[in-house]
Amino acid sequence: MTITGRRSVRTGLLAACFALAACLPATQAPPPPAPAQPTALRPPSAAQPATQQPSAYSQSLAQRYARLEQHLQSQGLLRTDGGGPDTVFTDTDLLRNFERIAFYDEHTVSGARAANRPGALRKWTGPVRVSTSFGSTVPEAQRASDRALVASFTQRLARVTGHPVSMSANAPNFHVFFMTADDTREAQALLRSVSPNVNSATLSLIANLPPSIYCLVTAFGSNDSRYSYSRAVAFVRAEQPELMRRSCVHEEMAQGMGLANDSPRARPSIFNDDDEFALLTTHDELLLGLLYDPALRPGMGIDEARPILRRLTARAMGNS
Repeated sequence: MTITGRRSVRTGLLAACFALAACLPATQAPPPPAPAQPTALRPPSAAQPATQQPSAYSQSLAQRYARLEQHLQSQGLLRTDGGGPDTVFTDTDLLRNFERIAFYDEHTVSGARAANRPGALRKWTGPVRVSTSFGSTVPEAQRASDRALVASFTQRLARVTGHPVSMSANAPNFHVFFMTADDTREAQALLRSVSPNVNSATLSLIANLPPSIYCLVTAFGSNDSRYSYSRAVAFVRAEQPELMRRSCVHEEMAQGMGLANDSPRARPSIFNDDDEFALLTTHDELLLGLLYDPALRPGMGIDEARPILRRLTARAMGNS
């Protein structure tokens, strides 16, 4: 199982985070967690209507995230242009970034920093069937917007990877769950339903999700190979404003396809802690295309893959 997400530098301040998280500025201390809202311990349905009003704590998070988005944009961050003349990269850059992002882990399942050594390549080998679910407090209008966002990005993933990725209500295996701070038990129930053997560390993370974590994804290997993904769940805090939710969907779904790490040298990229780009870039599309080239197999090590990647990156950049 892989858990991943974003860990960010906020205008020069590195916030203290854990478990693969994007973070709020360290100067903005979070309020104490609100008491958990009682909810039925069952997977939430995408059609389940909003039945609760958000707590005062959830409303305070929404205000904080709105201020954060405005602050980042005022600093020229959260770009949506996908890169341009100021972000030129070469096939050498692409190869280096792919190796760091696809073969390394940022964190262990417990949330600790992972050892600085490469692992094996991970990707989906079967069709990816995406669905959306919502916590009880997510407003109906926001649900419609987020469903459309996920559906559009799913189509983009299918195009850039050449892999079968589609929205499906029939036996979905990649769940995107939008939750507020009041939907913790529903989130745990969803994770249990997707993976009955999920470990206690992951359930504890979901149960005690601090404000500094506003999205994450956990992906599970198949019965045959832990390097071949067969299930994934992405969690997105619904209190976030629209652009931050879009950013979470882009990064967590892309990382849930197998690009599990970040690199400070990757540019233009969402796989970077600096928050310069909010949405998947042209560079990131190339990374996904490389990952799903048939020449790269799940479980392949970095030394075995490197000669293949040199050829693929040169071709991707038009140098062969």
